[in-house]
Amino acid sequence: MSLKRSILGLVSVLFCVVSMAADPTPVSTVLFQNVRVFNGIARELSAPCHVLIRGNVIEKVSAEPIPLDHNAMTKVIDGTGKTLMPGLIDAHTHLMFANLSPAEIATADVGFINVAATKTAHEYLMMGYTSVRDVGGPVLGLKRGIDAGLVPGPRIWPCGAMISQSGGHGDFRLPTEMPAPPESFAYSERIGAAAIADTPDLVRKRVREQLALGATQIKLMAGGGVASSYDPLDVTQYSAEELRAAVEAAENWGTYVTVHAYTPRAVRQSIEAGVKCIEHGQLLDDATAKLMAEKGVWWSLQPFIDEGKSAFAEGSANRRKQLQMYAGTDTAYLLAKKYKIKTAFGNDALFRERVGVNIAKMIRWYTPAEALKMATADNAELLGLSGPRTAYAGKLGVVEEGALADLLLVNGNPLSDLLILENPAKTLSVIMKDGKVYKE
Repeated sequence: MSLKRSILGLVSVLFCVVSMAADPTPVSTVLFQNVRVFNGIARELSAPCHVLIRGNVIEKVSAEPIPLDHNAMTKVIDGTGKTLMPGLIDAHTHLMFANLSPAEIATADVGFINVAATKTAHEYLMMGYTSVRDVGGPVLGLKRGIDAGLVPGPRIWPCGAMISQSGGHGDFRLPTEMPAPPESFAYSERIGAAAIADTPDLVRKRVREQLALGATQIKLMAGGGVASSYDPLDVTQYSAEELRAAVEAAENWGTYVTVHAYTPRAVRQSIEAGVKCIEHGQLLDDATAKLMAEKGVWWSLQPFIDEGKSAFAEGSANRRKQLQMYAGTDTAYLLAKKYKIKTAFGNDALFRERVGVNIAKMIRWYTPAEALKMATADNAELLGLSGPRTAYAGKLGVVEEGALADLLLVNGNPLSDLLILENPAKTLSVIMKDGKVYKE
């Protein structure tokens, strides 16, 4: 009986504790006053208005003053002369590799790579990028750490390991490591940066592995690349059967495949296999761009132009490929605009390149409003292709009631001068992600 009474007493105490924890408590709110809003879609700023954040959601957008809720702890931020806009979204990142040289990536301990990536994630957030789509690299642990609140950083939609054929853009093995013994794995495969697969069955297996580990979409290398050692830009990688195997496996999980590709042949084969997004594509022709528009395929394009500096030595094979790619960027953006292709903005920053300047480069082809819509509302739509694999519930890329509170308070008007975003340390007075203020 004594044991029974003790158990009943413990249950009673636990019930009381649970009941106390369930009592209503004040909810923290943030009130932006007198801000002009770029809502992620409109071509002009709103008139001065007021925006209330409750928890992690935009609760109210009002032209009239919003009275303070005396039952909540409200932080009031005066936005007079400033612009409130959605957090930027980068559709093409490699957070694990952005702050390292090629030699460091190939030889460093993965613990060091993770430390560098933690720094990168914080830098992205401080540049105003509250969400990113990471299209290749062992980023799943970093995402978990950010989501758990251990380190600051953006929301991450991870692809996990880049899936590549032997000799493809994701094959980082040394020449002395080929031919590889059966079932052997290179260092890049062991740390989850890449996965080599050369048959439809093996492609399917690698896709399923990445999805099981937490990938929200899948990345395949369907053509040659600038940074890789073996493949010229013009080569087509993977067969139609291999690409279809990846698409089928991803669709069975309710998500999609995006591919790295530059040429018409590589892109056409990918579209026929059911791929939903093309990364890069600077060498595309008119007919292929038209096909992309007809099929509703996304074009994840980056503003790469030759500015006289490069991570690759002048005269090297990689530098020649880089210049070849740069030469197609103007044509690519013109084709994207001509056929009204769904176009995403991304930095694709690698090897210690600066990220903040790339959004400003977009004025070469777009108005500031068009560029910012691409980097907010449009990129959020692309993130939505992950369907049920999407990692975060709620609407992003817009300033509207019910949307998630990922917001930037900008000193000035980026719709009249996009160049102000080149200096986020000076320009961004408030950075908010998920209702939490990370900079003020």
